[in-house]
Amino acid sequence: MNTVVVVDRGDPMARARKRKVGKTSQDIFTPTRPGGRPVPGRRPGRPPVHDEAWTKVTVVLFNRQIVFLDRLAANIRAQSGAAISRAQLIRALLDAVADADVDLTSATSEADLKATLLTRLGRYRISAAEH
Repeated sequence: MNTVVVVDRGDPMARARKRKVGKTSQDIFTPTRPGGRPVPGRRPGRPPVHDEAWTKVTVVLFNRQIVFLDRLAANIRAQSGAAISRAQLIRALLDAVADADVDLTSATSEADLKATLLTRLGRYRISAAEH
């Protein structure tokens, strides 16, 4: 809501009066159709798309990983028309690893994790750049 300060210019001792203008949230979100009550517990904005409990987290990814996710999302959109977000791609990859029943407990580094996953996928390549 906006507030306008009004000063009486004719009286030098006049105090500024604040007058509220605009609409309140009650005015904005009051139903305009007969019988159109807001859904209880529903908030304005984008509806949640998750069917289970979730937590927002921040992770650091390398630029090349972001490029990979963005290109993959763009390729999926070009092929199928479906808009897939980075978060959806990452969640799907994590779920696939979890469902694959791969034992990652012996890994001691990120490189070990990658090697184990690539071996399981059958695409492991030994290169000097990775070691």
